[in-house]
Amino acid sequence: MLWVKAFHIIAMVCWFAGIFYLPRLFVYHAACEDEAGRERFKIMERKLYRGITTPSMIATVALGIWLISYNVSGYLSQGWLHAKLALVALLIVYHFYCGHLVKVFRDDRNTRSHVFYRWFNELPVFILLAVVILAVVKPF
Repeated sequence: MLWVKAFHIIAMVCWFAGIFYLPRLFVYHAACEDEAGRERFKIMERKLYRGITTPSMIATVALGIWLISYNVSGYLSQGWLHAKLALVALLIVYHFYCGHLVKVFRDDRNTRSHVFYRWFNELPVFILLAVVILAVVKPF
């Protein structure tokens, strides 16, 4: 079980690395004014989303399910886990919205400014704080 937990944490760290960096790329991409730069950002965004962020999300979720499977009734009776899973669901929605934005930028259809993406980039920080506190402190 400890190996599964260790790999779950590693996958989560990789997922959050992508979730933090991809919107930062959107900030720079939205502010970019030259064609070569925009094309470079398209490649970086696609590779980060497909090559690191999405596989890490899949691994995080799969390993999390594996951890819960060790004691389904015990874990599902704890309120902190319900809150954590709700936040993970929100993060998955955020993840797929980032995938949508990768396509928006790829197709040169972005209409939002870099300021929007600076704010958009902050949401996963709050989710991470809450998830870690719930998993470690187990306040309820």
